[in-house]
Amino acid sequence: MIKTLDRLINELVKLPGIGSKTARRITFHLLKTNSEYAENLARAIVSAKRNLHFCPICFNLTENEKCDICNDSNRDQTLLCVVEDASDIMAVERSRQFCGLYHVLGGVLAPLDHIGPGELKIKELLLRLNNEHIAEVIIATNPTTEGEATAFYLAKLIKPLGIKVTRIARGLPIGSDLDLADEITVSKAIEGRREI
Repeated sequence: MIKTLDRLINELVKLPGIGSKTARRITFHLLKTNSEYAENLARAIVSAKRNLHFCPICFNLTENEKCDICNDSNRDQTLLCVVEDASDIMAVERSRQFCGLYHVLGGVLAPLDHIGPGELKIKELLLRLNNEHIAEVIIATNPTTEGEATAFYLAKLIKPLGIKVTRIARGLPIGSDLDLADEITVSKAIEGRREI
């Protein structure tokens, strides 16, 4: 095989959800397109890596000092949705059912993978809850074993603060990821949230 081709395929395989077959398909698609498309894609990737960083308040991705959501005074400042990753914010926003603030954990508790509370943005969440006037925390971790365990762990920490804690409804299939769900499913999950 050609070394340059192998290198591109091997790099694409490192992306989440991309197996060797899909990596080969993407590689050959890119090679069929004009050079301008490939160069624009490469520039977009480099630009994203250089210009995006995490918001110091909620840990969403942003190009500015703070993200657009944290800067938006029209959002409900008493409602906080806790998600695993920044991509989950996009899924919830597509539902158009939530107009509060967010907090990105940066993952879920996964002891077998050596991910404990110290590896997540839990300390920062508790600090926000002590300093901001949050009335309700919606826990929107994925409906996986780790997501459920993280939700119950957070509820145990938050309830003593006198803050209402709810969990998104089970409109999402067990074992799926929030960012892969359609708007209607996420919308129904937000609407049907329940107290933990």
